[in-house]
Amino acid sequence: MQAWLCENPVGVEALTWKELPTPEPGPGEVLIEIQAASLNFPDLLIVQNKYQMKPPLPFVPGSEYAGVVRAVGEGVTHLQVGQSVACLSGTGGFGTHTLAPAALCMPLPPGFPPVDAAAFIMIYATSQHALVDRAQLKAGETVLVLGAAGGVGTAAIQLAKAAGARVIAAASSDDKCALCRQLGADETINYSVHTPQTTLRDEIKRLTGGKGPDVIYDPVGGDFAEPAFRSIAWRGRYLVVGFASGPIPSLPLNLSLLKGASIVGVFWGDFAKREPKANAQMMQTLATMYMKGQIKPVIDQTLPMKDLPKAYAIMGSRSVKGKLVLVN
Repeated sequence: MQAWLCENPVGVEALTWKELPTPEPGPGEVLIEIQAASLNFPDLLIVQNKYQMKPPLPFVPGSEYAGVVRAVGEGVTHLQVGQSVACLSGTGGFGTHTLAPAALCMPLPPGFPPVDAAAFIMIYATSQHALVDRAQLKAGETVLVLGAAGGVGTAAIQLAKAAGARVIAAASSDDKCALCRQLGADETINYSVHTPQTTLRDEIKRLTGGKGPDVIYDPVGGDFAEPAFRSIAWRGRYLVVGFASGPIPSLPLNLSLLKGASIVGVFWGDFAKREPKANAQMMQTLATMYMKGQIKPVIDQTLPMKDLPKAYAIMGSRSVKGKLVLVN
């Protein structure tokens, strides 16, 4: 097998494409021949030693991938050799093969393409857990999605619309706003025009008739958090999804009191570990929605697996709409 190896987590430039022995699965594991792997923000943080999970060195990055089971370890009964699966295991995806915990593999229905499958779990599981489980979103409510043209943002638009909500999508360019409208957003905000320091809050108020959004989905953090939270509706739910802009914001807690609003943490990874049955049921729901055509990952572009450094550079340029996927 071949893979991108991180022997020293000082950044993308330290990754090397190496030939490695193809491993045998141990108890509870499967060997997967990788067909496609998607690039997520944590995949950048982990090779910079900035992610909360610090795998032992050396490791192969690549949190999310899809492929075919080529061998099964002892005790694995729900997966068979030749079966197509998607997996989000945190590492291992940027190569030709990997060992994965069988419990983390999502069996794919026939006709689920590997490129879509590799871009599916993280964005839809995060967004469904956030909107439906944590925010208890109801039909007719208004959702503001920040960073709406990114991976989780595009998923959040589709899932909020599927739940019957009105969606306001905020993104950083006219192109990205146009994509959000194609995905079903009812209104858009270009926050390079309505910046957090100027009119972002005013524009949110205008688009909600002064009421504010019932749910705010925030994977961005930084300067966007406070003006967005100041605009929230009475009994609103502010979903803390991530901090793609870098800085972790500090919100004045009196705002939560004045609006009767909740600040709700979204950590899908721990939900999946702590509540595996509920998570498996949710993933089944999402797979069914995909097969019915209700949701579909936005793929910005696919690149050969050997072009991983180029993919990281594209992601760093903040020009990506949806997801970047690497293919073998």
